[in-house]
Amino acid sequence: MSIWVDEIDLNAFENILFNREKVALHKDAINRVAECYNFLKDFSSNKLIYGINTGFGPMAQYRIDDDMRIQLQYNFIRSHATGAGNVLSPLYAKAVLIARLVTLLRGVSGVHPEIPERLADFINHDITPQIFEHGSVGASGDLVQLDHISLNLIGEGDVWYKGEKMLAAHALQLAGLQPVKMHIREALALANGTSCMTGIGIVNLHYAKKILHWAILASVMINEITNSFSDHFSEALQAVKRHNGQRRVAEKMREIAQGSRRFQNRAEKFYQHKVTDRVLEVKVQEYYSLRCVPQILGPVYDTLQGCEQILMDEVNSASDNPIVDVANENVLHGGNFHGDYISMEMDKLKIAITKLTMLMERQSNYLCHHRINNLLPPFVNMGVLGLNYGMQAAHFTATSTTAESQVLSNPMCVHSIPCNNDNQDVVSMGTNSALITRTVIDNAFQVTAIHFMILMQAIDCLQIKDKLSPATRQVYDQIRNIFPAFSEDHPLYPDIKSVTEFLRNTCTA
Repeated sequence: MSIWVDEIDLNAFENILFNREKVALHKDAINRVAECYNFLKDFSSNKLIYGINTGFGPMAQYRIDDDMRIQLQYNFIRSHATGAGNVLSPLYAKAVLIARLVTLLRGVSGVHPEIPERLADFINHDITPQIFEHGSVGASGDLVQLDHISLNLIGEGDVWYKGEKMLAAHALQLAGLQPVKMHIREALALANGTSCMTGIGIVNLHYAKKILHWAILASVMINEITNSFSDHFSEALQAVKRHNGQRRVAEKMREIAQGSRRFQNRAEKFYQHKVTDRVLEVKVQEYYSLRCVPQILGPVYDTLQGCEQILMDEVNSASDNPIVDVANENVLHGGNFHGDYISMEMDKLKIAITKLTMLMERQSNYLCHHRINNLLPPFVNMGVLGLNYGMQAAHFTATSTTAESQVLSNPMCVHSIPCNNDNQDVVSMGTNSALITRTVIDNAFQVTAIHFMILMQAIDCLQIKDKLSPATRQVYDQIRNIFPAFSEDHPLYPDIKSVTEFLRNTCTA
């Protein structure tokens, strides 16, 4: 079944991206694009309009002769294909394609209908642009990255076709497609926008939601291991704090914990009889990394909710310049290409995910540190102490990776550097922020994978798998299927990779 993309929500976007659903262009959307194009074609005659018969950026002061207007579009595409560094993976590049298609379907960019139709062809024929990571300052949008899409559309540059790298011209030929032609302002309309940072941001959000799920589940599991009290995520406690995220995280913890035989009841332990011991063997309150999970992950949950709203608003917006106002017969010049909404949101997202990562690392440390948990051997070592080392060195990796994320979480949106002869004097650096956020999320999966490995060893050290809740027992069985219990030392890097891939690829809905 094809998905209409003239207006898109996160679920539809994910189905196209991850489930390889086809896209369909509603006739109303194409008619809207055609009406805008036809209006601009007539309106632009004998008028000076930026990017149609002027140069670009600071060179807008130079008028272009009418017989050079089409050549201007091709010159723009070829001159701005200056990406460098690593190439986005096909997944992220496809997300950029989808984002650009949706924004052009708003019908205010003045492009020929051939442009959204060919973008849809690229998606449906599995032609994915090779987009470089470096090049965007995020104001005038993602000019360089999006220009590599334009380059492919005119049959130049490199693409992936069904997973194989090849020249765009060859891929078009194999797919039975023709390169697009420039008409009025297609080059600028394709490149002048926030679709690269937005596409990457949507993929980031998808994985951020996954890692939050795993962090909540791991937090229930560590509380089961430590035989904690259950009141710290109780409904009554959370009800007196008004934050939605905190309440939702606690609710999810209660759902996951249902059926567990590893939680203590505080009333039974301390309230139903007099306690006379001067020194208590049982911890009256757990460490913050166990007890304050709703308060720590609640803000993460709320950040993800806000991020989804911003991303969906942006992807369904027109993000180029100028904007063609057919209803009022006008062409409006402004700055809808500016990426600060996405840049700030990605900065918030990476801070939130780094906080989550810190929680996972601290929970791992609690289980590895026998003098603070008073429950497990050092580093959940199931071998001979001193001779074997358990999860000791794996925790090094978790700590190191967490530290990297802490440094990467410095906000990118405040690092504006004027460029373009100071025409772009306040920029967003939105794509840089989105790419750094991608790294922070990747790091979170690695740290959380190591944490789950430690949790597995702890469960087996205590022989409590049969007392876990059905939800945590299912995860225990799944992870133990790819990471068996061990006592003799062996290289753990393949296990870290396997568990990381399990967490990234397992459906958590």
